[in-house]
Amino acid sequence: MKAIGFTEHLPINNPHSLYEFQAAVPNLHPHDLLVNVAASSVNPVDTYIRKGGRGKLKSPKIIGYDACGIVVKAGAAVTLFKPGDRVFYAGSILRPGSNSEYQLVDERIVGHAPQTLSDAQAAVMPLTSLTAYEALFEQLGISQSSQTNSGKTILIINGTGGVGSVATQLAHLAGLTVIATASHPKGIQWTTEHGAQLVVNHHQDLVKQVRSHGYKYVDYILGLSNIDAHWKEMCQLIKPNGSIVSITENRRPINLSLLTKKRAHFAWEWMYTKSYYSTPDMITQHQILDRVAQLLDDHLLSCTLTKELTPFTAANLRQGHRLVESGHMIGKVAISGWK
Repeated sequence: MKAIGFTEHLPINNPHSLYEFQAAVPNLHPHDLLVNVAASSVNPVDTYIRKGGRGKLKSPKIIGYDACGIVVKAGAAVTLFKPGDRVFYAGSILRPGSNSEYQLVDERIVGHAPQTLSDAQAAVMPLTSLTAYEALFEQLGISQSSQTNSGKTILIINGTGGVGSVATQLAHLAGLTVIATASHPKGIQWTTEHGAQLVVNHHQDLVKQVRSHGYKYVDYILGLSNIDAHWKEMCQLIKPNGSIVSITENRRPINLSLLTKKRAHFAWEWMYTKSYYSTPDMITQHQILDRVAQLLDDHLLSCTLTKELTPFTAANLRQGHRLVESGHMIGKVAISGWK
């Protein structure tokens, strides 16, 4: 099969940073699906892994952590899918990724693809949807009942990114007043279109901006960008007994004592935890993706694809990485159509 990968952690403008090669089609384990990949998207995690190491690898590493495709074979223990099913998923950080014609993925982290979306549109949704869904409804403990959330507020830092674009929509659907951040006119428009009632600028004082709109505190905060820069602001803005979740790691120690008097909660969200540790609740990712697919098909959730590159070549994949690394992407980029 065709595959695209790397053996050296090189700048994306170097043609060897991602290159095409031939690989053997992998063998199934009992819970595996063998998927013929139709489209994949690029997430920040792809760029971090590609450029973030040292030394030369003995064999090419295949990344790609979002995909849509068709099930070709199913393992002996598979019960959720059958050959011919169209699926979408984010895969596992421990296994070869979706930048290949065929990929193995555990059925318990796979969903039935949305019927109303193209392959490229479906491929951009799994990782961001799982992250947003788990952060909101598992880690922050937000109810999905709009009546329960009446009068409650959430601050989403970086509403224009892939996760923020989905989280804004899901929080709005759950009946929360959504305050999201964006820093330029296109981003403000994008975030507002996805359900944010208020937009503030994360390059300016968030405390002053939020409070100028009449909110001394917010019930929930979802941090999707630069926790080091915003930690003190988050601690000032969170309501007593409120909850904060971050998906970005800190580079310097976090002062949790800033939350003591408020008895506030803090947690991390990492979408790969369930597959990384094979947790007993791993199958919830299958359930979440099926739920997301239904929301997309019912037009209650909007696809966040803004750029499609075709065909699926090393050059186009490098361009996808280039776009994500620029830091100016609104929405998601997909690569589709193997030659």
